[in-house]
Amino acid sequence: MADVAIRQRDNASVRQTLSSTPKTRILVAGASGAIGRRLCRMLVGDGWSVAGTTRSTDKASMLLDLGVEPVIVDVFDAPSLLGVVRKAQPDIVIHQLTDLPPALAPEKMAEARIRNARIREIGTRNLVAAAIAAGVKRMVAQSIAFAYAPGPKPYREDAPLNLDDPDIGLSARAVASLERQVLTAPFEGIVLRYGKLYGPGTGFDRPPGDGPLHVDAAADAARRAATRGESGVYNIAEADGAVSSDKAVDTFDWNPGFRLGEAER
Repeated sequence: MADVAIRQRDNASVRQTLSSTPKTRILVAGASGAIGRRLCRMLVGDGWSVAGTTRSTDKASMLLDLGVEPVIVDVFDAPSLLGVVRKAQPDIVIHQLTDLPPALAPEKMAEARIRNARIREIGTRNLVAAAIAAGVKRMVAQSIAFAYAPGPKPYREDAPLNLDDPDIGLSARAVASLERQVLTAPFEGIVLRYGKLYGPGTGFDRPPGDGPLHVDAAADAARRAATRGESGVYNIAEADGAVSSDKAVDTFDWNPGFRLGEAER
């Protein structure tokens, strides 16, 4: 019953805020991913006009079923991306692009880290350029909260990233590039540093380590960040002593315990 009460209160809070905001157009880049699907469902339910990108024609029908206009495009094809963003005419872009194997399969992660870093650097460059050309007013972008250099915990947003680490360094440098591009662009830039994801579609039923984050709560943070908060970086993770998300809780009125109901998934 407590979970239901939290869910009802949180949904009511978001809808009350959005009810005073003129409903405009949102483009979700990476709409068919674990977070993207949930985020699109939330945004449509809140009354937004939503377009969503996917690389797969097979996933276009799934987006249509969610009430989303599917846009099939490769983020590395800069001219095509520019064309579809201009055509979509979004006021807000939510960047949820990643390229990782299911359950972060260890045997596939070495290659996946390279692909993912390329999306975060080059894909972000193309998306930011297209957003600027299309007159986008705000971008919300996914980063990570588990690339901090060793230091006092809980890590806050001003803690340095572990750029030279042999394991996490590649990812840390890639998200540093992503964050810099989003935060220096001529629109409002919000960077959400997500914790280690778990829940439906992630391959993990339980928290996979320090600073975890349920996929539903991740999507809810992006939904809230579409209309709240000043440009900057925000940690998005559960409070387990590893990462502090106080800034996001205060700014977005975000609840790490947020969960969608079964009918909403």
